Amino acid sequence: MKKKSPDHEAVAADSARPASFEAASAELENIVAAMEAGQMSLEDSLSAYKRGVELLQYCQATLKDTQQQIKILEADMLKNFSTVEHDEH
Repeated sequence: MKKKSPDHEAVAADSARPASFEAASAELENIVAAMEAGQMSLEDSLSAYKRGVELLQYCQATLKDTQQQIKILEADMLKNFSTVEHDEH
């Protein structure tokens, strides 16, 4: 049985859902830096790439949800502000 390198074990251990957007972003930055350093084996690079895709999808979904929430909040706030503005004129 082939022994896994420390990089591979770290990527496998981190395959759970990130604690937050910031944690996912930081982990993704670490993966990119490790891959750019060129010190990973092919197997480790593949595992890191897969984890990076998971993190990227998580970040994109989080951003999309946040943008939707902002649109909803802005729509409610704009309605309230426009009512106040019309009352003053």
